[in-house]
Amino acid sequence: MERLIHLIETMKPMFEKVSYNSYLRAIRDGFVSCIPVVLFSSMFILVACVPNIFGYVWPENISQLLWKAYNYSMGILAVLMVATIAKSLTDNFNNLLPKLRQINSVSVMIVSICCFLLLSVESIKGGFSSEYMGTKGLLSAFVVAFIIPNIYKFCVKNNITIKMPDEVPHNISQTFADLIPLAVSVLFFWLVSIFFKDLVGMGFSAWILEVFKPLFTAADGYIGVAIIYGAMAMFWFIGIHGPSIVEPAVTAIYIANIEANLNLFQAGEHATNVLTHGTSYFVATLGGTGATLMFAAMCAFIAKSKQLRAVGKTSIVPVLFAVNEPILFGAPLVLNPVFFVPFICVPILNVWLFKFFIENLGMNGFVYILPWTTPGTLGLILGTGFAKLSFLLAPLLLFVDTVIYYPFFKVYDKQLLAKEIENNGEIQAKNLGAVQALTAAGKQSVVQAAVSENADQQLSVLVLCASGATSSMLAKSISKGAKQKGVNMDSIAMAYGQHKEKINDFDLIVLAPQMASMYDELKHDCDAEGTKSATTSGKEYVELTRNPEAALNFALKVIYEN
Repeated sequence: MERLIHLIETMKPMFEKVSYNSYLRAIRDGFVSCIPVVLFSSMFILVACVPNIFGYVWPENISQLLWKAYNYSMGILAVLMVATIAKSLTDNFNNLLPKLRQINSVSVMIVSICCFLLLSVESIKGGFSSEYMGTKGLLSAFVVAFIIPNIYKFCVKNNITIKMPDEVPHNISQTFADLIPLAVSVLFFWLVSIFFKDLVGMGFSAWILEVFKPLFTAADGYIGVAIIYGAMAMFWFIGIHGPSIVEPAVTAIYIANIEANLNLFQAGEHATNVLTHGTSYFVATLGGTGATLMFAAMCAFIAKSKQLRAVGKTSIVPVLFAVNEPILFGAPLVLNPVFFVPFICVPILNVWLFKFFIENLGMNGFVYILPWTTPGTLGLILGTGFAKLSFLLAPLLLFVDTVIYYPFFKVYDKQLLAKEIENNGEIQAKNLGAVQALTAAGKQSVVQAAVSENADQQLSVLVLCASGATSSMLAKSISKGAKQKGVNMDSIAMAYGQHKEKINDFDLIVLAPQMASMYDELKHDCDAEGTKSATTSGKEYVELTRNPEAALNFALKVIYEN
């Protein structure tokens, strides 16, 4: 097992390069930007459809109003995502371009929408067909969103532009500078739309769905879901945020399947698609990647080791809402050979069990999209439209996860207990050394100096992670420490990518350890704006979230001493 862990760890640089891929990140960031739209529309669907389950049907006029909110939000998701993905990719390109020769991201967004409509949407009497503006047009949206920024990048790098006299204001000059890449993009997709339909006999969006249909089918099979959720867990096991790598590649499948399930459900048919956001949130990652909910409960309530019991009590509430970094780094589970087998296998077994219920027992798959922080068992019941079998599956998943994790938990608990007894019941200093150093003699002077010499200075700290959930724990800890010590400091959390245009608003930006592969990019951006940056190890990060004074010391040390 140790050799296997070492082999996987040696592959970490390659996995980090994959996570750094601009196109995967663009899909992820583009979808993150659209999550409020998806959740907003889903709330209307819940209101419109859930009463039907209990025999109540809304009057026709009320039903139409509820569905209108859905159709004009989720129904144009591809139009929204082509713009957000193109902007994200443009921002990534701009990081590598000179400051005085940047791509106009607003122009890219506008042109991407135009080109997507040209390529994918048919004209009908009185307007446009909406068939491919929603989830069915996502693959086309990806293609357009990848190509347009590259056309702009080529023109900007090679200075292909209409140059105006120096006397012309910059905003007017920028309009003409964007004209050539705009024209090239629109003409390109206009010609493609004309010739493609003549050659293939169908629109591009319809064709690309046919091409990828075998992939969608394969991904929804037992082997497909095992690869997808096993990969997510494996990446996280070596300390890389797995969903950031895997989910962008299957986002289109997730959304297409949830739409198909909803349509089947509304028609009174069996919703058979397995691979959806809900499957990821409330089945495979029940309590977070690795399906750690029941492991955290065991640590909190039956562990004999002081370390595991303390970590479990601290982690159980966040894990209930699928924020499991405290248990991943605190136990730790990351790179811990004892937990390699359950951490990889439990998510796969959970999804296989869910698939068995759908295919063999007639249970519906997920028909609604819910926030990923919804407690897992509740999310399973709500997301499947109160499927009767979900009330059986939910406790069964908890039982199976407990049975699989329990022997590994007992082995590790026994190991830690023996070490604690050997060390007079003390938790090993190495687990807390990094943070203890921050509060050791001499470090307190950092806080005192900050309070006395910079009492009137307002400090701002930003903490980043993949989704803004884990980072909020450290942000709150820093703010709490500042309040306790009278330091004029605010701290907030964001998802990585949301900070791009706000870097110079902060004195310090801290990157969570699971996003460490992005630190070089973050440091480059921060250095350009004169903002301090830092990242931490997993154990240090978890301890900082528990110790507000140490969290404050950490932030002040980076701001004033580096």
